Amino acid sequence: MINISMKAMIDIVIVNWNTGNQLRECLESITTANQAGFSLNHVVVVDNASADGTLEGLDDLDLPLILIKNKENVGFAAACNQGAKGSKSDYLLFLNPDTRLFEDSLRLPVSFMQQPENEKIGIVGIQMVNENGTVSRTCTRFPTPSRFFSKMLGLDRLFPSAFPSHFMSEWDHQESREVDHVMGAFFLIRRLVFEELDGFDEQFFVYLEDLDFSFRVRQAGWRSFYLADARAYHKGGGASDQVKATRLFYSLRSRILYGYKHFGWFSATLLMAGTFFVEPFPRLALAIWKRSGREAKETIKGYAMLWRAMPQLLKNSWNGGRQ
Repeated sequence: MINISMKAMIDIVIVNWNTGNQLRECLESITTANQAGFSLNHVVVVDNASADGTLEGLDDLDLPLILIKNKENVGFAAACNQGAKGSKSDYLLFLNPDTRLFEDSLRLPVSFMQQPENEKIGIVGIQMVNENGTVSRTCTRFPTPSRFFSKMLGLDRLFPSAFPSHFMSEWDHQESREVDHVMGAFFLIRRLVFEELDGFDEQFFVYLEDLDFSFRVRQAGWRSFYLADARAYHKGGGASDQVKATRLFYSLRSRILYGYKHFGWFSATLLMAGTFFVEPFPRLALAIWKRSGREAKETIKGYAMLWRAMPQLLKNSWNGGRQ
């Protein structure tokens, strides 16, 4: 049971990689957020070998800040686990550096989690808005092989009613509700749940590590909740906008790993075959239709990286999608 008589503690973990001034803006927004009803224990920034001077000049911020500087990019999931290690707080908030908090971005979700009737909620996300103030549709259903295939072929965009995406784009995200998965840009987790599940699976270098965690949370009997009463700004894209071919590679790689971990060998192998031998052609056709030589080049480069990674992906498949 939750002891609501005690003041909750929260640690915030931010993984950074060449995000420029966005990190400082994110940290500054934490200083102005309402902290009534809880105590901010630590803000841990794990830097994955940035080369843009992102970490310079952060010492003047009024925050209980801890900086961890990795000598190489160890991946997003591993860096999140690194930042959460040793935490004694009640809650862990994994926050993207391209977000900015508003006054009640922390107070409301922590208060929600503290209510006894919500003691089986393991993860909470909040409403995310873009630079125009438009609410982003960020929650998803758990993916299935058929949903991945429809996305692969573009059917979810051509015929959305017949081939719904795992993204809940048909819902305006204006009301609070239980969902399968909330966006990892603002991912508030009970620390005990995080430890129970051994954190994020580090085989996901980046992408789908949060979705995999949400699925394991559901399997363990916990639930995820989208709280529309609180909101934060999220730019989206972030540092991955700088490396489009690499982003494509890791996105496809994570999808294949997710399939072998959760779909069974046969479905996962079909998914991998479709990713390698079917999906490149619609992607290239779209680039040609858009007359974008750069997009075609980035697509070819991303798939070349995936082909080179194929032996390791096959090794993972033999291990049931686990490390």
